[in-house]
Amino acid sequence: MTNPLPTVLLQPQRHKRLRAGHPWAFSNEIQMDNAAKALPKGALVRLAASHGEPLGTAFFNAHTLIAARIVERDAGKAIDAAWCAARLRSALALRERLYPGGFYRLVHAEADGLPGLVVDRYGDTLVVQRNAAGVETIWPQLLEAIDAVLAPKAIVLRDDSTARTFEGLPTATQTLRGTVDGPIPLMENGARFLADATGGQKTGWFYDQRDNRRAVAAVSAGARVLDLYTYAGGFGVLAALAGAAQVTMVDRSEGALDLARHAADANDVAGKCRFEKAEIFGHLDTLAAAGERYDVVVADPPAFAKSRKDVPTALKGYRKLARLSAELVAPGGFLLAASCSHNVTPENFLEEVARGMADAGRTGRIVRAAGAAGDHPLHPQLPESAYLKALLFAVD
Repeated sequence: MTNPLPTVLLQPQRHKRLRAGHPWAFSNEIQMDNAAKALPKGALVRLAASHGEPLGTAFFNAHTLIAARIVERDAGKAIDAAWCAARLRSALALRERLYPGGFYRLVHAEADGLPGLVVDRYGDTLVVQRNAAGVETIWPQLLEAIDAVLAPKAIVLRDDSTARTFEGLPTATQTLRGTVDGPIPLMENGARFLADATGGQKTGWFYDQRDNRRAVAAVSAGARVLDLYTYAGGFGVLAALAGAAQVTMVDRSEGALDLARHAADANDVAGKCRFEKAEIFGHLDTLAAAGERYDVVVADPPAFAKSRKDVPTALKGYRKLARLSAELVAPGGFLLAASCSHNVTPENFLEEVARGMADAGRTGRIVRAAGAAGDHPLHPQLPESAYLKALLFAVD
């Protein structure tokens, strides 16, 4: 059957990367004629090489750097509810194999064949980010598929990311279905936590650090632990549950600390947990001046570089944070340094953390270098999507 979608052509010799499996075509690779420019944001198009070779069906937005996002290599397939359901079932099968129980990132955009779509699952509640205009184009079909595959009781749309701004889309948060009264309970690594799905950061919880939290917990028995930028207590509460002697969780947000307190109570570890509201850099200076030392220090800040122009300043920030954190680690202790800034490369992050440790007069060995958990899979042709970097040092 002939594909009725409009055709968008690439410029000559610009098809090879996409033919090899890359899911994006950039605006300077497109034959941006008047017909292409007139297409609505997020339109489904038939993407083809300049000589007519079909490359697949794509979301198209003439007004963004990433102008075309491949959604289906077979240009003859209809992007309907059945197609969406098949993608969701594939994503669901992988997550239930890796982390059974219903608490995970269910859809991770291009890696799951659904560009621009993020879905985090909290049992029977889904939190959705629609970060590309094309997702809104097929949203009725996606919603039908979500009901067929998962039948959630509640759906929260977190359409408040900066990615939507780049796509020319408005930002908003709404509960599309059901009722979400306050934070949502979740289970991770055998511990109970709370996610603020409507007002918290991102989708309310960071499943991407799941495996790194477990790695820190594994070295925390009997330890004095400092969890910086704790947010909802993910690292600190799990360390306490794993047998840490004392855990101090620090964040600038009282709302975040409330989530961490509730998690400590829910896991019966509140007696060995302390919660401190503070700006991190100044607080670390205060702790160092007081001669404080910890067996495990976790430094997991929010993104320091939200755009490329922020990278030089961000690198200085990571170096300073590594220095201040390393100064507080007791000899023989551990430091976890993390970055979720996708604009900062793993090589640059490692270099700045190593420099920061040297500035503190400390040496160490990397015993674990990792990224996001398996429910955040990487598209093999998009190495830049490996945004999370986590380095666990044994500090001398």
